[in-house]
Amino acid sequence: MISAALLFAFACYTLGLIFNLWRITRGPDAADRILALDTMVINVIALLILYGILEGTAVYYEASMLVAMVGFVSTVAYCRFMLRGDIIE
Repeated sequence: MISAALLFAFACYTLGLIFNLWRITRGPDAADRILALDTMVINVIALLILYGILEGTAVYYEASMLVAMVGFVSTVAYCRFMLRGDIIE
């Protein structure tokens, strides 16, 4: 039963990634692209967690934490660049 739930969750998050990729390419402005990129990072984190559950190892949980940290920093840096034109003051 857990394998069917994992398969359904993988399909849902993969579909979410595809929709986010579409929003990144077709976004009307930069704010939509930033939000789509941030949501894409969240979907990748969820996929890593699901894969860790499927494999039964804790390595993917640590990888998801690294992706979360890098995703947060990249979102903040991209927002600062869009607002000020420079990342480091």
